[in-house]
Amino acid sequence: MEHAAAQAPAEGPFHILVVDDEPDVEPLIRQRLRRHVRRGEYHLHFAGDGAQALETLRGAPEIEMVVTDINMPRMDGLTLLAELATAAPDVKTVVVSAYGDMANIRTAMNRGAFDFVTKPIDFDDLRVTIDRTLRHLAEWREAIASRDKLITLQNELDVATKIQQSILPTHFPSGDEFEVFGHMEAARNVGGDFFDVLRLEYDRIGLAIADVSDKGVPAALFMMSTRTLLKGTAIGGHDPGDVLGEVNDQLCEENDAEMFVTVLYAVYDPQTKTLTYSNGGHDSPLIIHADGSSTLLPLTRGIALGVMPGLTYNQQSVTLEPGDTVILYTDGVTEAMNAEGEQYGLDDLREIFASTPPGSSEGANKSVFDAVHRFAQDTPQSDDITCLVMRRGGNGN
Repeated sequence: MEHAAAQAPAEGPFHILVVDDEPDVEPLIRQRLRRHVRRGEYHLHFAGDGAQALETLRGAPEIEMVVTDINMPRMDGLTLLAELATAAPDVKTVVVSAYGDMANIRTAMNRGAFDFVTKPIDFDDLRVTIDRTLRHLAEWREAIASRDKLITLQNELDVATKIQQSILPTHFPSGDEFEVFGHMEAARNVGGDFFDVLRLEYDRIGLAIADVSDKGVPAALFMMSTRTLLKGTAIGGHDPGDVLGEVNDQLCEENDAEMFVTVLYAVYDPQTKTLTYSNGGHDSPLIIHADGSSTLLPLTRGIALGVMPGLTYNQQSVTLEPGDTVILYTDGVTEAMNAEGEQYGLDDLREIFASTPPGSSEGANKSVFDAVHRFAQDTPQSDDITCLVMRRGGNGN
């Protein structure tokens, strides 16, 4: 099952074009999404290949989202993506393909696809992906509508905050073996924190948390670019160190603003119970054990991404024991300030769970935010507060 931290957009109907050459796709999707259609949330269009999709878009400019297969005759999904960049630049695209087609999925992400799902399609995952894309689309539409009305910097920052929040995961893996939960609270001045949870091959889970230098809209935009590059690279099945190295090189290619981002990327393998991680200048993860004791994972000596190309990022692995809880966080947690100018620190973070070890990932996440809020009280928040938690189940299997 999955935790749901937010609901689908209330506005509608959203016009969605599904592009696939398989004849059974249309009746299957109509059947599985029929409740959303009846409630007026979705209006579905269908096309058999990329060429037909472009014809459909020309006749139905109200279409806002495309869900497309990659491998199709006449015009494939990658070519369609390239055409959409000029024919319908405001349309958001989700690509569908098999895990064996990872190279093409990565290419699709780099060509502007917003997200992806894999075959055989998990319709719960498809619905979550559609809703996340539509939430982002709704916030983007609001940003465009508000663009000409902005009269103060705070208006601009409010819009950027909504865009920033719209790309964060709102559904998280949960089960007997492990569970994940994440949350971010943006500061009054928009920053560049983000986290992501990626479903990888062989039931592995990718966990990412990052903090962009600087504040404001430029940091938020750099954050969104980093998130896209990280996701597109990670789905290729690379080790965490290789992922950070490739993302770093891509960020350095066009970084005129000379911004940088600290990133912690980890992959958990439920078969081996192993967490493998690489650290690009970020705060070290903290593992809370079942007895309340804690271990700070060693640094891997990687520097922030975007500083210089060609860097090597090392990685380390740790085996998680039953009940171990991995806490990833940004410095908005450990550098929160109170009215006396005192700083919340790592020892305070450890102390949260010393006598009451976490019982769930969501509960642990909430405990972190509650503790930071109690410490800061009414002191204005100066930085994003972000925490991503993964807990291994309590059995010894």
